[in-house]
Amino acid sequence: MTPSGPDNTAPRRFESLRRGATFLLGFACLLVLAAMIGLTCLDVVARYLFNSPVNGAYELTQLLLASLIFLALPLTTAAGEHIEVELLDGLKSKALKYLGAVCAGVATVAVFAIVALELSEHAEKLQRREQVTDSLEIPLYLIGWLGTASFAISAVVAIFWTLRRLREKA
Repeated sequence: MTPSGPDNTAPRRFESLRRGATFLLGFACLLVLAAMIGLTCLDVVARYLFNSPVNGAYELTQLLLASLIFLALPLTTAAGEHIEVELLDGLKSKALKYLGAVCAGVATVAVFAIVALELSEHAEKLQRREQVTDSLEIPLYLIGWLGTASFAISAVVAIFWTLRRLREKA
């Protein structure tokens, strides 16, 4: 079978999708971080030079920081850059190391999925109650749904990361 056959099309599409999603999330993180820096600089200059701080700067900074964390979570998961404690590193048994990797992968996926479900319930409550921020009245459910999507995507990414890691350990 040739490399351009039907068996090779799906992996290339998946890889293309992965690269595109990584680029979009990274670019979104860049924009959010630039907005936080710009807002903070503007607020400091306005506060100390003109004695007139930016209204809602603190609120916006909080929302931007939460957004940045939620946008970066799937990228961190895909890169395998979460903090790990290698409790089974000293073991000589390859089978136990493999079992440890399976347990860690299942736990990671489970935690991400549970947090996504809990956040979706919370976001739905925020939306139903029409809760907004104090001064700018920005709807809080937007951040809740962003967090839900972030953890759900991270759960899916963690499945692929775990499968890849298990193939390497096999």
